[in-house]
Amino acid sequence: MKTVTILGATGSVGTSTLDLVERAPDQFRVVALTANCDVQRLAAAAIRTRAQRAVVADERCLPALRDALAGSDVTAAGGAAAVCEAAAMGADVTVAAIVGCAGLKPSMAAVEQGGTLALANKEALVSAGEVMKAAVRRSATTLLPVDSEHSAIFQCLDANLANRVSRIILTASGGPFRDRPLAEMRQVTPAQAVSHPNWSMGAKISVDSATMMNKGLELIEAYHLFAVTPDQIEIVVHRQSVVHSMVEYVDGSVLAQLGTPDMRTPIACALAWPDRMVTPGERLDLVRIGRLDFEAPDPERFPALRLAREALLAGGARPAILNASNEIAVAAFLAGRIGYLEIAAIVADTLSRFDPAAPATLDAVLSVDREARALAEERVKERVA
Repeated sequence: MKTVTILGATGSVGTSTLDLVERAPDQFRVVALTANCDVQRLAAAAIRTRAQRAVVADERCLPALRDALAGSDVTAAGGAAAVCEAAAMGADVTVAAIVGCAGLKPSMAAVEQGGTLALANKEALVSAGEVMKAAVRRSATTLLPVDSEHSAIFQCLDANLANRVSRIILTASGGPFRDRPLAEMRQVTPAQAVSHPNWSMGAKISVDSATMMNKGLELIEAYHLFAVTPDQIEIVVHRQSVVHSMVEYVDGSVLAQLGTPDMRTPIACALAWPDRMVTPGERLDLVRIGRLDFEAPDPERFPALRLAREALLAGGARPAILNASNEIAVAAFLAGRIGYLEIAAIVADTLSRFDPAAPATLDAVLSVDREARALAEERVKERVA
């Protein structure tokens, strides 16, 4: 039996993880669950799974959490420090599913206590890749990807032949606007942007999929996860979301991982690794699907891809600035403060105005993150005004 902690247990990845864990009570025991402030769902999950601890990141929600857990054996805690403490409780597998840079410190806390980190928070490696990789080496932590694309690469990549990989091919659905003319994208609404054609995801990740910034972030994440150079990573649009990514070797062989678009599959791969576990997802029926299409992404419609690749090539603080400014711009778009096409424009503007030294510590990364957010927020206010 493995012990499991889920950071971000009420989000899309967190609830999918809970679904798998609760279907296999003989395989997993829950140590801790965290959420921002979704008290009722967090408390219900903690009671169902008999978790040792439930934590809300927003300390103002702690009294409500205590009330919801009254009569149970679950310990309640609140605040950012409490989330990091939960991450460091020594679970065999810690699933890092907190969206955005808010998940950086808890992910690092999980790394430093050892064990296995199942990483769904791509922003952690994007913003603090070198710092986090150094911590992984120090603590001998096993780092497993949960993103469907990186899980696919992990499953296709022979660790003994890493130097024989010629190319990694990240697939992207293209989001809801892959066929929409650029001129019409000025009128895109938040409701349209979060309506993904293939995947069920949270609002922020869905908008990132629409702009393809998520694929830009995954490009940077793939660079940190796998022993490849930036020019060995290619992105192709695959609208069916059946081929989750591919690895090409020097002999021309291309290995692909296929499956229905269900996040429980890559989560299960990380939870059970090096074994496999049963999942309830729909099985792949290639005859019914009938065809698999691939095309190059449109650089005019998706400028976020260029911004991300440039940030990766420049290195240093650039990826952290990219991520922070994107989070601010996406939040402003979802709040109706800016237009859809202004998301990438604000990211580009922030990158053009801020170029600090490469951060060597987690605190330095967070300092860059704060400054980039402040600059991006200034641009949001200017555009709204």
